[in-house]
Amino acid sequence: MGASNKKSEQVYRWVIRYIDENKFSGNLKLPSENTLCRTLAVSRETVRTALERLMQEGYVYKVKGSGTYINKEAVLPRTLNAGKAPCKIGLILQGQDKNVNSDLIKGVKSTLPGGQVELCVFVTDNKFANERRCLQTVVNQNFQGFIIDGVKSSLLHPNLDCYHQISRRRIPIIFYNYYKNTRYPRVTVNDLKCANRLVDLLLQAGHRHIAGIFSYDDYQSVEKFHGMAAAMQRRGVELQDDYIRWCASGEIFGHGESRCVEKFLKGLPRCTAVVCCNNAIYRTVRNALKKMGKRVPEDYSLVCFDYSDGDWEQEGITCSIYQSYQMGQCAASRLMKMIQQRECEDREYSYVLEPEIYVGRSVRQL
Repeated sequence: MGASNKKSEQVYRWVIRYIDENKFSGNLKLPSENTLCRTLAVSRETVRTALERLMQEGYVYKVKGSGTYINKEAVLPRTLNAGKAPCKIGLILQGQDKNVNSDLIKGVKSTLPGGQVELCVFVTDNKFANERRCLQTVVNQNFQGFIIDGVKSSLLHPNLDCYHQISRRRIPIIFYNYYKNTRYPRVTVNDLKCANRLVDLLLQAGHRHIAGIFSYDDYQSVEKFHGMAAAMQRRGVELQDDYIRWCASGEIFGHGESRCVEKFLKGLPRCTAVVCCNNAIYRTVRNALKKMGKRVPEDYSLVCFDYSDGDWEQEGITCSIYQSYQMGQCAASRLMKMIQQRECEDREYSYVLEPEIYVGRSVRQL
């Protein structure tokens, strides 16, 4: 095979992996030709040769003036070809926070034995229907185990029958965003302790009128709210219903959400601090405050759970640092033990990480 053919094969394999990763999500558009050229350090001609092959195979199609798209009807039934590795692991992600996904994948890969395990990544967009299609498709494709980022984990879940089917086949599953009232092993952070520590920093600084923004459909977010409530009750500070805003986890990634947050904060004239349940909500709150002409921490103090950008020191945000790399390592090592010992039940495979708190400059002493 010549050098140009090898490069074209490299692009082809990269795009196939991208298609397999995104075929259950709503992300149907491939990266642009320019992006593929930069990412893979190849010429435009090489990229076009690979894309032409994919079009001939029916996996992608072009829309003039728009780009190249995944042909979902063709790729959904596509069998995932196992590589040389004797063990195949599925990693099913929500996919909304790219920093979390990237670090988690790196953590998983750093732990899996090299050359012995093939890791297949799938994205669900945090949607029940996408998750169901994914589970129904991959269950018959000789996977030895799954690491799963659960969809809308606080709600009564319509896909538990799929998980039960996987368990009946004695295929191990470990979660890192787990479902309430299930007994599958999971790797998580102690959200109650994390909330106590973050909210205590606000209370110790004299804040009494504290707002919180949480996702009602995420079990870990609900746990964070419980921790906030417990910290305030312990110090005799009233938790007011009007100071809590609940949103769907997908809403916060949409456009225009900062206007809703701005309206929420303007309705709380005595509010001096805001608890943000994740990085996306924190960014939305910062944008809303900027539009309001407010400063942090002079006008509003902020704390953030699960800060997933790498610039917490530069940002100065008092936060819990999202330990996605460590969670990936932990989940992968426990899953491999389950596979080796042919275990599917949670026999001490779960693990709770201690929160990692960074005290920045975002909390003002009153």
